[in-house]
Amino acid sequence: MFVVVISFPPIKAGKDAEFQEWFATSNKEFAQFSGFIRRRLLKPVEPGNYAAIVEFEDRKSFEAMHSSPAHKKAGERVSPLFDGRPTPRFYELVIG
Repeated sequence: MFVVVISFPPIKAGKDAEFQEWFATSNKEFAQFSGFIRRRLLKPVEPGNYAAIVEFEDRKSFEAMHSSPAHKKAGERVSPLFDGRPTPRFYELVIG
C-alpha cells in the first residue's frame, strides 16, 4: 500500500467549515480513481494544523490521480483557504 501523510498549512480565519466541506467533496471525486483506498482528515486536539492520510493500492495509482485534471481543479478550489502550501510525505506500508 502507498500512503501519503499531508501536513496542511494554517487555514485562513473563518474558513474551517469550508475546508472540511472541500475535503469531503474531493474525497468523493478521488474515490472514483482506480487504486484509491481511502483519504482521512485529521484535526489536531492541541493547537496546530490539519493533516490527512491518503491511501492507495500503489504509487502508480496515486500518481495517476495526482496528475489528473480533477486533482488540479481540487487544488485550485482549496488553495485560497490556506496560508501556505501543504507538505506531503510519502510512505510504503511495511507492517499492517
